Amino acid sequence: MKALAAAWRGIASAFATPSAATLFFLGFGCGLPFLLVGYTLSIWLREAQYDLGAIGLISYATLFYVFKFVWAPLLDRFSVPLFGRLGRRRGWMLLSQALLAAALLAMAATGPQASITVFVALVGLVALAGATQDTVVDAYRIEIAPIEAQAALAATYTLGYRLALIASGAGALYLADLAGWAAAYMLMAALMLLPLVAVLLAREPHLAPPLQRGLAETFVGPFREFFGRNGVLLALALLAFVGLFKMPDQMLGVVAGPFYVDSGFDKSQIATVSKLIGVWVGIAGTFLGGVAVAGFGLRGPLVVAAVAVSVSNLLFVLMTQHPGELWVFVLTICGDNLAQGFAGTVLVAFMSSLADRNYTATQYALLSSLANLPGKLLGGASGWMAEAWGYAGFFVLSTVSVVPTLLLLAWLWPRTRLQGHGH
Repeated sequence: MKALAAAWRGIASAFATPSAATLFFLGFGCGLPFLLVGYTLSIWLREAQYDLGAIGLISYATLFYVFKFVWAPLLDRFSVPLFGRLGRRRGWMLLSQALLAAALLAMAATGPQASITVFVALVGLVALAGATQDTVVDAYRIEIAPIEAQAALAATYTLGYRLALIASGAGALYLADLAGWAAAYMLMAALMLLPLVAVLLAREPHLAPPLQRGLAETFVGPFREFFGRNGVLLALALLAFVGLFKMPDQMLGVVAGPFYVDSGFDKSQIATVSKLIGVWVGIAGTFLGGVAVAGFGLRGPLVVAAVAVSVSNLLFVLMTQHPGELWVFVLTICGDNLAQGFAGTVLVAFMSSLADRNYTATQYALLSSLANLPGKLLGGASGWMAEAWGYAGFFVLSTVSVVPTLLLLAWLWPRTRLQGHGH
């Protein structure tokens, strides 16, 4: 009980610090574009009469979120032109946010009906800017405060991120129902002013000057350090575990939105249940995960999180047996979001424990990219899989996809020290 009480006090105290307030708004900026090129976009495309296979293919435009570690070394090594006087971290944040807002405005002006090629290119540009913003904000969060403060900053960041999911999920769907998709995406672009102002008011972390090494070493060094510190076999196992951890959830990304539409729910119902009630339940799961890690370390919460994300997908099978029934929709969304929120916090804590602060942006970008890679690759084909096997068969498959994750965790269990804090 003392550990739980201490965890709650730590989370509550986070909201009183200037850095925590900054991370709240930065979290909002990172969360805003995610659904606008994923879940919310899939509903827009479905209403525009695109089939599930095409929607799955279009989702590959967001693979920038998966491969952000490729250009992360440049963010560690160089200051951005024009905005460089703000500092290395704040300069890159401001540039990515401005580019993101402009691309969202262009999506609103174009729409999928006018030119699907241009529209998909704009989706890719939003994903590129959003992935860059994520990478720099993650590095900023780790560098702005000592290790013992990271859980508190992660809590405020996650709160902002989840509220952005309400805005870009429920908010965008409500507005699209009332005023059309163009108006919805224009408002989302305007909301990017909040994190942009936060960057202008924030302080730059005290960073050591980047090592004056060659371009090749800039890219190779972070990976050499990670594999050298852990050994090749353990390093590969850790990367594979991170990559597989969220697969049951990631597989649902493209299919979930169309599934709700095909189940007979309109945009307002989807917005209220999925992106309003569900997000608040997800926030509760986030703080529950933080308390669990603070009180019990990483071992137990990792197992609970992996199983919960998987088993919660069986609720979607139940939903296929009761199409159009609101009670089962609410139950499914609440169970799914509670599991996602809990697992997300546990995974962030685990990945933070693996990153070396000398290569913050690159190593954390590698880990967070891998956390989405397998599910994202399968997600692009998930539309065809759902059409071929039916929704129920697809949801069962997503549930059993947790087996490799649990096998890897069993192998890692005696070989790593899964502490609750620190590196």
